[in-house]
This record gives sequence, structure tokens and C-alpha cells, in this order.
Amino acid sequence: MLEKELIISVIEKFFDSGKTKNFAPLREIQLDDPNFSSFSDVPPYELQDYKTTLALEELRFVSISDYNYEIKNPKISIYGDSAVVAFELIQKGMLVDNKAYTGEFITIHNRATFVLIKKPTWKIAHIHLSMIKNN
Repeated sequence: MLEKELIISVIEKFFDSGKTKNFAPLREIQLDDPNFSSFSDVPPYELQDYKTTLALEELRFVSISDYNYEIKNPKISIYGDSAVVAFELIQKGMLVDNKAYTGEFITIHNRATFVLIKKPTWKIAHIHLSMIKNN
């Protein structure tokens, strides 16, 4: 498999966790290191560390049933053992309120940037998601 294909497969595995609700891969593909960081388009907006990011990702993916995503126009730039991937992201699903037993269909259009390092396999070292629009 080509390096760019390996890199995009790591990002697909990240979002596939939202579809399958199997969160174990999130621990395998993200760098468990003090240098890991993430910014999200949902609160809390502060820079997050590895442990906090995992918890927030799981909460987000659990709260959306029938989750699906589309990665559009990915640009993958490789610099030795590091890579930057920028793309548009369409996320869809049913936002579930388990307390009120209600749901709302959502479509979220994001810009996304992932930074990966090869250690020895490609791992996510930074994530930045910013919402373009929410329908």
C-alpha cells in the first residue's frame, strides 16, 4: 500500500469508530504522548491532550446514531516521517438526547487538518476540526 493510502486509512479508521461504536482503534491510531493535541469545533474549545481527546471523541460518537461521514478533497503532504492531511468533512447522523428520548438529524460540514507521524506506523499527533456549517 502506498504511504498516502496508509495515511488516509488511519483517518478513515478514526471516523469509522463513529460508525461502529468500537472505540479501541482510537487508542491504536492516536499518539499516546504528551505532545499529542487536538482542537474541536464543539466545546470545550481549549487545546486538548490525548486522554481528554479520547473521552470527548467517544462521547461525541456515542451521541450520534446512524453516523456516517465523507472525506472530500483530501490533500496529503508527506515530510519524511510526518504528514499533514487537510480535507473537507461531511458528517451526518441522528443527534440523540438519551434523557428526553428525542433525536434530531444533523449534517455537519467541517474543515479538518490531521497531523500524523510515523512511529513506526502512522499515528495521529494532532487534530483540528472547524465547522463550516451545521444543517
